[in-house]
Amino acid sequence: MSEFEGPSERPAAGPNRRSSSSTPSSLPAWARWVGRALLWLMGGALAGVLTVLLLIGIALSVAYPNLPQVSGLVDYRPKLPMRIYSADGVMLGEYGEERRNFTPLAQVPKVMQDAVLAIEDARFYQHGGVDYKGVLRAGLAQFNESRSQGASTITMQVARNFYLSTEKTFTRKIYEILLALKIESLLSKDQILEIYMNQIFLGQRAHGFAAASEIYFGKPLKDITIAEAAMLAGLPKAPSAYNPIVNPRRATQRQLYIIDRMLENGFITPEQHDAARAQQLKYRAAPEVVVHAEYVAEAARQMIFSQYGEEAYTRGLNVYLTIQSAEQTVAYRSLRKGIMDYERRQVYRGPEAYIDLPANVKDLDARIAEALVEHPDNDELRAAVVIEASPRKVVAVLQSGEALTVTGEGLKPATSGLAEKGNPKTQIRAGAVIRLVKLPKGDWSITQLPEVEGAFVSLDPRTGAVRTMVGGFDHAKSKFNHVTQAWRQPGSSFKPFIYSASLEKGFTPATVVNDAPLFFDAGTTGSQPWEPKNYDGTFDGPMSIRRGLAKSKNMISIRILQAIGPAYAQDWITRFGFDPDKHPAYLTMALGAGSVTPLQMASAYGVFANGGYRINPFLISKITDARGHVLNEAVPQVMDESTRTLPARNAFVMDSLLQEVTRSGTAANAQRTLKRPDVYGKTGTTNDSNDAWFAGFQRSVVGVVWIGYDNPRKLGDRETGGGLSLPVWIDYMQQTLKGVPVEEPSAPEGVVNMGGEWYYEEYTHGSGVSSLGLEEKLPTPPSEEEKKGILDLFKR
Repeated sequence: MSEFEGPSERPAAGPNRRSSSSTPSSLPAWARWVGRALLWLMGGALAGVLTVLLLIGIALSVAYPNLPQVSGLVDYRPKLPMRIYSADGVMLGEYGEERRNFTPLAQVPKVMQDAVLAIEDARFYQHGGVDYKGVLRAGLAQFNESRSQGASTITMQVARNFYLSTEKTFTRKIYEILLALKIESLLSKDQILEIYMNQIFLGQRAHGFAAASEIYFGKPLKDITIAEAAMLAGLPKAPSAYNPIVNPRRATQRQLYIIDRMLENGFITPEQHDAARAQQLKYRAAPEVVVHAEYVAEAARQMIFSQYGEEAYTRGLNVYLTIQSAEQTVAYRSLRKGIMDYERRQVYRGPEAYIDLPANVKDLDARIAEALVEHPDNDELRAAVVIEASPRKVVAVLQSGEALTVTGEGLKPATSGLAEKGNPKTQIRAGAVIRLVKLPKGDWSITQLPEVEGAFVSLDPRTGAVRTMVGGFDHAKSKFNHVTQAWRQPGSSFKPFIYSASLEKGFTPATVVNDAPLFFDAGTTGSQPWEPKNYDGTFDGPMSIRRGLAKSKNMISIRILQAIGPAYAQDWITRFGFDPDKHPAYLTMALGAGSVTPLQMASAYGVFANGGYRINPFLISKITDARGHVLNEAVPQVMDESTRTLPARNAFVMDSLLQEVTRSGTAANAQRTLKRPDVYGKTGTTNDSNDAWFAGFQRSVVGVVWIGYDNPRKLGDRETGGGLSLPVWIDYMQQTLKGVPVEEPSAPEGVVNMGGEWYYEEYTHGSGVSSLGLEEKLPTPPSEEEKKGILDLFKR
């Protein structure tokens, strides 16, 4: 038996039988055709190979010189967002299209590298940029109609992401291969992998695995587990399709496949493989804003943008501010509390909206959730839909589905809305969208979003460093920063600057000025005839300047300004940083009729607080690049004669007068509540109570509060700076001054104390201005007979 014969039966003898030793010419017809086909295929294959080689040669000669320069990869500079940090390292804001934390490869954990290599390019460290085995495997997989095997190496992906379009064409693939070869000739494998790990897009605006770890898991990349690394490694293929938050089922399938691949490639042990597959992943919850510093972060962003332009959002700048996060939170809470306290005294304006509730109870939860999307919670002010309402009880449902019952005191702010015969437009009924707030004892109260606005700013008067900045009630409601952008009348809080000017003209705290009526014609005021009044509508006659400022008597301030001259005062206030054009030289300046911002007022009061030095405020302490190299660092001004703007004795005497305001005057609650004497300041209420101010300080901190409406209107007949803004300042100072020792200024040269009062040396013994306006008498009260005559007239 021939070695080529098989075990089957021999064919029967006959005329068509061929011997096993037959020549090709004697083979059957079908065998001859097979032979010819094989020869043709072999020849065709050889010709094909030659053709492919020729095409590749042509492609190399034509395409290679036209490849883009890849030198940018050698000096790789990824787009890194600008991040704003507080002085204690809390991130307050992030600005830029891409979220990225550049991480050198040495700091990328091996498990993350292994997960990526396992799924994207297991032979990365063996090939030269193109994995020819992978290309062949991918081609065979396509013919076998199997799962796509993806032939793009990590180097090819880097080439594509940086230099090529996303269109899938043969030409683009050729360029991708050529670029990969070029990149491999310039960079090491580790450099290429480092670029890939930081550049690749992974969804949620995240570029690079370090950013993705923070965004998806809320943890630094160094703490990643095998299961988490496998989940992140599945994102490059299609970030939206494999987003674990949006598509958990699909993402998990890919994650498990990657864990299997890690085992197959020897990156993990069987035990690690089983543990990783069993791990339940916990994703980062929606971030809670711990520090409300939106206004201050935006102010910093604007400053950085003015310096760096569009590069500010791509260079990875880290901007460190002067504020402390905990103190910023105190300021934010204090202002919101002050505004909400005011809001509780206002008439209830009615629900924010009304919705139709479904008849089927099963559909109620979904309808409420849908409606409240348009009315998101405003921090502690929770939005809710009423499902039951009566004058004695309101039941409302939050976005979370929790039902809350409001009774008793919690209904009082909305009494008018619960009246059975009340205005239908403001009535609280089923379907009404209302606001609820939790009270200190844990029960709930109806409230409303405030229409009034406010601002709070504090700074260190010794350095100018801004300590806190709250530009409004809520940044989501209004981006307008009232600290830096709101030009408002300062009212009586401006009076100390007029008093300061008078000290250089011979006035002393003991100078007696008459609090009596005044009348001025149009030429004096610059507009129209003017008959000013005191806030309380009364006139108290002669009193000392000290008492006049403490009680905020308008007639006293006007007489002082009239005596020293408006032009002199206008020039004097420039020492505090005020723009003279915004404070025309008329007598109305005495009542704060000009325009200031809260930040200007804080800086100006800082001159009193630091003993007479004009120190410009600053917010940014340091700017570094993505690698931590310092690009710019603030150098605070020094309190020396080059920055002195006010004589030391002027600042000292003014401090004494402002201390009286917080001891016995319109801000007496300050010392009474804080239980310390070293607090100074002045209340301010403008004409018609449109603006309420308090500006005050302790030697280490100046704070200014403003409350008012964006479109100026009356706050209320009884609303004042002392009642509205001072409580905010006190709340802030109660926390800020904890543990700060009492510090009162010592008397400088040139002042003496006589009879318990401070004087400039040259103005003792009556040589200064002893009195003003005493010749003007108060209106004489009507006699009993005149009163009787007036009553008789009314009877008629």
